Amino acid sequence: MFAAPDSAPPPERSTLPAVTATPTQFSSPAPHASPTFAQLFDAITGNIASVVHGKREAINLAVMCLLAEGHLLIEDVPGVGKTSLAKALAASIDCSWKRGQFPPDLLPTDLVGVSVFQRATESFVFQPGPLFANIVLADEINRASPKTQSALLEAMEERQVSADGVSHQLPVPFMVAATQNPVEQEGTYRLPESQLDRFLMRLSLGYPGRHAELAILDSNGAADSLHALRPVVSTEEIVLMCQAVRSVHVADVLKSYMVDLAETSRSHNGLVLGLSPRATLQLARATRSHAAAHGRDYAIPDDVKAVAIPVLSHRVVLRPDASARGLTGVTAVQEILATVPVPAGR
Repeated sequence: MFAAPDSAPPPERSTLPAVTATPTQFSSPAPHASPTFAQLFDAITGNIASVVHGKREAINLAVMCLLAEGHLLIEDVPGVGKTSLAKALAASIDCSWKRGQFPPDLLPTDLVGVSVFQRATESFVFQPGPLFANIVLADEINRASPKTQSALLEAMEERQVSADGVSHQLPVPFMVAATQNPVEQEGTYRLPESQLDRFLMRLSLGYPGRHAELAILDSNGAADSLHALRPVVSTEEIVLMCQAVRSVHVADVLKSYMVDLAETSRSHNGLVLGLSPRATLQLARATRSHAAAHGRDYAIPDDVKAVAIPVLSHRVVLRPDASARGLTGVTAVQEILATVPVPAGR
């Protein structure tokens, strides 16, 4: 059910210096210097955009999610490019990745791995499963049983899996990029709140515009373009970019703003459950990533507002009466953003 991609030699590229660098340090290269943060970010997003047409904002957010060391849930109707976006993201990086369907008969050991008895040594040897990859593409994740979905919880939160009482560390970087169809629910298992909370972002692509759809027809569909896609950055460069994102400064007043958003959600009259402390932490990570992607080593309130909906809308639980009135996770977050005053100073 899981398949490894065809391997292809990565293109020649220069490497970043083997030090922790900030976006500011990346942004002022000397002649013939290593690629800057902005150059690497643009290379990844441009590579993906050659396959996924007309969805630049979603592409940018997906790459920000990777650089914030989070997991991505792409939720939309069939045929709009969910899997293409996830595959193009993985193919743009010279790393290990696995893609697989999540049918109802998928078992936890199919993901984690199993211990196999070796007759020669008369001992059990652990055989890693497809989770031991830098990027794991999980198609139709909500079709797998809750027992199998729960096998992802430890991997997504702690970057490790446990088998036969032994913990095994997952590679760095590690990202789960999952897709699901929110319309057709027959034969699916709703993702529990505990698992939704592990996804840093939830994106919805929507239908492409007219010009984008014409570009899709001109390129003969995404399959040919995806097959021709080649890596544009190395795993080491991604690790350095993640380090740069972690170094972005978030002022105390901006941290207070994030906490105010969380506290306001907990008293919202349309929500059963507001934002958890994990949601605040995830919001801070996405905010840093958004700031770095825009060439800054410090975050501003606009960074928070830019990522608030994809980071927070899937973490709130609506009251039944509020849902009947048309309130959604997105509109609830929009109301919260409109309610909480934006900080004006440092």
